[in-house]
Amino acid sequence: MPREFPIGLTPPNWLVRNLQPSQAPVNWPAVVRAAIAMSLPLALGLAFGEPAYGALASMGAVSGVVGDTADAYRMRILNIAVPQLLGAAGVTVGVLTYGHGWTTVVAVTGVALISGMLSSIGAIASVSGLVLLLNCVIGAGLALPGPWWLAPLLVSGGGLLVLVLGLLTWPLRSGVPERASVADTYRTVADLLAACGSGRYHAARYAVTQSLDLSYDLVLARRARHHGRSPELVRLLAQLNAITPVVEAAPAVHQYGSPLPKEFPAAVRRLADAVDVGHGGSTALELPEPDDDAGRAVDHALRHAAEVVTAQSIDPRTIVDRLGRPASLRVRAYRAGRNVVLSGASWRYGLRLALCIGIAQALVSLVPVPRSYWVALTITFVLKPDFGSVFSRALLRALGTVVGLVVAAVVLAAVPLGWWDVPALMLLGPLIPFLTPRGFGYQTAAITPVILLLSDVLNHMGTALLVPRLVDSLIGCAIALVAGYLLWPESWHTRVGERLANAVADTAQYVEAAFGDTTDPAARARMRRRLYRDLSAIRTEFQRALSEPPPTARRAAAWWPLVVAVERIVDATTAARVRVKHGAPPPSAAEVAQVALQLRELSEGLRETDVLVALGTDLGGPADSVLEALRQEVAAARAIASPH
Repeated sequence: MPREFPIGLTPPNWLVRNLQPSQAPVNWPAVVRAAIAMSLPLALGLAFGEPAYGALASMGAVSGVVGDTADAYRMRILNIAVPQLLGAAGVTVGVLTYGHGWTTVVAVTGVALISGMLSSIGAIASVSGLVLLLNCVIGAGLALPGPWWLAPLLVSGGGLLVLVLGLLTWPLRSGVPERASVADTYRTVADLLAACGSGRYHAARYAVTQSLDLSYDLVLARRARHHGRSPELVRLLAQLNAITPVVEAAPAVHQYGSPLPKEFPAAVRRLADAVDVGHGGSTALELPEPDDDAGRAVDHALRHAAEVVTAQSIDPRTIVDRLGRPASLRVRAYRAGRNVVLSGASWRYGLRLALCIGIAQALVSLVPVPRSYWVALTITFVLKPDFGSVFSRALLRALGTVVGLVVAAVVLAAVPLGWWDVPALMLLGPLIPFLTPRGFGYQTAAITPVILLLSDVLNHMGTALLVPRLVDSLIGCAIALVAGYLLWPESWHTRVGERLANAVADTAQYVEAAFGDTTDPAARARMRRRLYRDLSAIRTEFQRALSEPPPTARRAAAWWPLVVAVERIVDATTAARVRVKHGAPPPSAAEVAQVALQLRELSEGLRETDVLVALGTDLGGPADSVLEALRQEVAAARAIASPH
């Protein structure tokens, strides 16, 4: 018989969720680049009799490897080069203030404030702020070799080496990552059509949203530099726009509860293969005759998509931006800077990080701890509010450090200092891109032995580094938990409710726009895409909240049924719009206004309290109306939101 454990020994869900590795494909080219970029600088340093210089460049390569996450070449430039520029500034500040007592404390704390505020701009700015602070802490905590200008040059050079290696195939593969992303979007849409009428539909719908977001981001990022004149980008954008009506028709099919004939998803997969090829051709569609509004919508949308995918050329004047044309780099930089200065959330992030870094720097200034920069490094990694739960990151940082120290102990004890460090780095370095997608704890376990091996090249302490690094990590985690988590009441509350209330209010506007004669179709499509993107962000916030300890995780779990209900409302609105477009009688203005009013009441009820509230307005309307399914979804959402 299987052994039964007492219920008290069962690990809590939030702990299991934190320790469970994420499922993600391995980026093998990034693994190869990591092996070369980390070992080559150290090998050159040893060859020229300056191993410390090589170790500094290899340290810079670590941040470049962490940022080497994008497939598109232009995104690689932004993801790696921009953080390296700020990292050079950070290490310069650190080197110039090294050993200056309270001046060092003030300088590093100021950099921490800027780093935290940068987190509110976006992913690239956030990583740049992280590298800025990390390099500043290293420069302020280590006696780096050479004149003050050499360390920034070496550290940035190591990071840029990763970029150079990543761009070697650009002349041969320019545009291939964007094309592959669009083709992958078509394949996720095929999976969505195959899931219609089954329990797999909502998971497939979420995957389509993520894939569409990624593809639009990649294509529009390139188009912002080409100003729409590139035929390849025009084709990719047209192909993305063409698959959108198929996505819009899927909710209508799902409402009927019957699966589509297999010819429909098979046709989308053939279109995906044609997109992958990258040029027009012939893709014959053999589709069965549709027998309802939803089937006709899918049939019509697929035939239009096939025309776009197989077209020999596309007139750029016929392209309607579903997400709007991206603003110029100067305009976006101005908006980002304004948002950083005026945003309350930006200042709160910055102050939390600055407070913790200031405490750490003051502590190590008052208490003589050798090479205590590791305390501030730990806080920097843990207390990045936009990177997820501070609590879970502190826990995973501690556990990951312990595992990394065990690996480092074996390496430092078995590998003699010198040329043997090069093959050791070639084995340890690739573990960073290999394990990073699995989770923060796995990333920490991979980075720790690499940093300790390079630190040993600089200070020759060997295994004597291990225990102080463990103590420093635990001190850093404790400071982050107390000063960056427990002292801030907002840490104890989930933000799912507020974001969900905003999404419900936007859904009310979408309902009005979906059946309004004056609404531009492109504007309506952009509204729907923004809604799905916002709901995707809510899902991400929900997953973050579930990794928190009680009571935050319990509060977040209570919101999940309503998150799904709001997604179903958006789907039902889109399905009703598709049915009207293909022959169903349109709803009256009074029906539309009633549904919008009910959604706004739900939004206000969610906004007024942190718990679900009772709602009073009754639902009703013609049973044969195209909005009947939408009213049922709204009624279900309101029932979930009402405790009685």
